[in-house]
Amino acid sequence: MDVRLLEATPNPEKLVCKGARNDYSAGFVGSQSFEETMETVDGDSQREKMETLIGHLLSHGHFGPFEHPQATFAIEGVSRSCMAQITRHRHVSFDVQSMRYVSFDDVDPEDVAAGEMVVTPPSASDPNWVGRNQKTGAVDEETVEKRKEVFRESVSRSVADYQELLDLGMPPEDARFVLPIGTEVNIVMSMNVRMLMHVADMRAAADAQWEIRELTESVLELAEEWCPITFAHYNEKMRNRKNRLAP
Repeated sequence: MDVRLLEATPNPEKLVCKGARNDYSAGFVGSQSFEETMETVDGDSQREKMETLIGHLLSHGHFGPFEHPQATFAIEGVSRSCMAQITRHRHVSFDVQSMRYVSFDDVDPEDVAAGEMVVTPPSASDPNWVGRNQKTGAVDEETVEKRKEVFRESVSRSVADYQELLDLGMPPEDARFVLPIGTEVNIVMSMNVRMLMHVADMRAAADAQWEIRELTESVLELAEEWCPITFAHYNEKMRNRKNRLAP
């Protein structure tokens, strides 16, 4: 999996502050300097003033201003299973690599068995892995070796069958039906800061599936660089709380 920030609103936290101050300002923020807009906010520097205001907004549930800045992420190599989970967030915009127009006719099924093209879950090779709704706990080495064998043979056979169907003239949009749900896909995803926090509440939680949790943690790392005040507060005071942020 590879997650990268493609594009993002410049100076996002200044934009959050301008939006928030507009609600309580007699003046017009469109004609003010940022210093004028933040004049009555507590703090000795503009950074401290932004920390004060953003912290107040997040602590008091005033999330509207966080809908103004937006970021777009490129995601490579997640499973179709993970894609089905993340695309349930209806306020996020997606473009998903199409298996109608992109075929995998040049992929060696043996390479697929070794980990190419199909995401391999940790439970296929880790005897100590325990997932949600798992009926048993850790297993012995013999059992996990059998898991690995069955998984490799299944995905290799699926890709070989898919390629044979292509050779027999079946269109990619129909031949893809035999591919496993773990088949890799690339995604472009855009959302505002408020929605990013909501997605993190749901998908970086301890009870989320391992793959989407990894995806969301990667997005959060990039968000921390883009909106450092907001996500420092989020990570310190808002994560893992019972009352999650609504979309």
